[in-house]
Amino acid sequence: MATIPRWDLNPIYPACDSEQFLHDLKKVVSLSHELEEAIQAPSCDIVQAVHSFELALDYLETLSAYSTCLLTTDTANPQYLKAVNQVEEESLVVQRLEVLFLNFLRKREAEVVDLSKEGGPLFAYRYVLSEMLEEQKHQMEPALEDLASDLARSGTDAFSRLQEAISSSATSDWDETETKTVIQLRNDAFNADREVRKKAFEKELAVWKLFEIPFAASLNGVKGTTITLDKARGYESPLARSLSQSRIEPEVLHALIATLEKNLPMFRDYLKSKAKALGLASCAFYDLFAPVGKGGRSYTFDEARAFIVKQFSLFSKEMGLFAEKAFQNNWIDAEPRKGKVGGAYDTSFPLVKQSRILSNFDGSFNGLSTLAHELGHAYHDSVVLPQSHLLRSYPMTLAETASIFSEYVVFRGAISSCSAEERFTLVEHFLQDTTQVCVDILSRFYFEKSLFEARAEGDLMADELSSLMVDAQKRTYGDGLSVYHPYMWAVKGHYYSSDLSFYNYPYAFGQLFALGIYAQKEKDGEGFAERYRSLLEKTGSASAQEVAQVLGCDLSSESFWQEGMDIIASYAQEFSNASNS
Repeated sequence: MATIPRWDLNPIYPACDSEQFLHDLKKVVSLSHELEEAIQAPSCDIVQAVHSFELALDYLETLSAYSTCLLTTDTANPQYLKAVNQVEEESLVVQRLEVLFLNFLRKREAEVVDLSKEGGPLFAYRYVLSEMLEEQKHQMEPALEDLASDLARSGTDAFSRLQEAISSSATSDWDETETKTVIQLRNDAFNADREVRKKAFEKELAVWKLFEIPFAASLNGVKGTTITLDKARGYESPLARSLSQSRIEPEVLHALIATLEKNLPMFRDYLKSKAKALGLASCAFYDLFAPVGKGGRSYTFDEARAFIVKQFSLFSKEMGLFAEKAFQNNWIDAEPRKGKVGGAYDTSFPLVKQSRILSNFDGSFNGLSTLAHELGHAYHDSVVLPQSHLLRSYPMTLAETASIFSEYVVFRGAISSCSAEERFTLVEHFLQDTTQVCVDILSRFYFEKSLFEARAEGDLMADELSSLMVDAQKRTYGDGLSVYHPYMWAVKGHYYSSDLSFYNYPYAFGQLFALGIYAQKEKDGEGFAERYRSLLEKTGSASAQEVAQVLGCDLSSESFWQEGMDIIASYAQEFSNASNS
């Protein structure tokens, strides 16, 4: 296999102790102080203030993304941790500015509204500015917001880093000669040998058991802080704040959750068919990612690259050229290694108008699909990066649109010209993924909802957290599984963010939204790629419902969500028929 690449961060900064990096750290502070002083004057130009505010945010986003990229590829590196801490320290100045800037907008609200009218210089910002004015209503006094930001560094942010550091470096003896990280143990979930999967699962649980006390303390700290701050800011609940951040109304979430719940029997039937295909009485949690059939194949990184570029190009020449550019310019760190965090992500650097992608490529179709997913995110970045900061910052719900759409484009390409045996395997892989995004995500939503309710009464012990998790999994997987994973609350870093509660349902939103708009592609045919790009362009400057209306979709209607679910159901039926034949 050809060498799996690491990314090139030099176009961003030469190093985290370089003159350029340190200069920009000072720059973000000076920009913030200058604007903070300017907005105190009654004569401050609102339009110029908006653009100055965006520039400060661009500097901070670039610095934060860069230092995070360094640390997530080497979590034990003290220099990288120092860089993250430096950025976090200077970010307090920007966070203070954000509070004062929202107060400035509120004080000048009549002028802001007038400038946002059609023909006005801030017309493009009309939705974003109205959103910011609404957010201002949920702010504490500036001194309290400053205190909350400062305490977060040694509180919730530190808890999050602890979870990330342990999760990326904790190890277990595999046998007398080999030690595996917990990330490697989790990757064994894809092994064809059930004994290997089971052994890895049991050793993984033992690792989480070993660290359950610090994980539980961290999670209690994060959720307790979230409850306190959200209440102080006037939110009805952490979920209410999440809906605001996601730019959706409660009826949209209700329609989404109702659709997920209505289709749970279909996913459970798929898992029963998978058990039959594997020759099992029932699936355990460690069978969820087991390969089915003999049609699976492995890919070199170069093969994965060529396939993704080809499939992207067939849908959109622009998407294909973008993917090739990302590969050619070493924007991807795909090599698995000790000290590097698991999973995958995409991040953008607005000052240089570039993205970077982290993944852990293992040669499987899943590894290829993950690359396509993250390249979808990066393509989305490329569409919105030419816009100013406030017009390109899209919500969590829409963040998964391009990534899942890209995954599906690659999947459709893979099954379009393969043998029946390989198609059987690929269809099952698609069902694996959609089960995670629909069923497992629903269990995570149930868990977090129950966690917040219980945490409001006091701290929870590790075994209580595990009990809540198993209950949530039983509600969703039902009799589709016979063994559950009690420590998923320790595995998923999303639970450890105080600023992004309920970072679970946006994945289900993205899955069904992407499939729903793909269904539109099948109806519209030629010209859809341009309309799709227009949809992505709008994601940062409108509500999710308004964005969906670019393609005529109604997010408050269960029938729209069912269109995406029907695509999944068609493959579930195909898989069931093949398993029973």
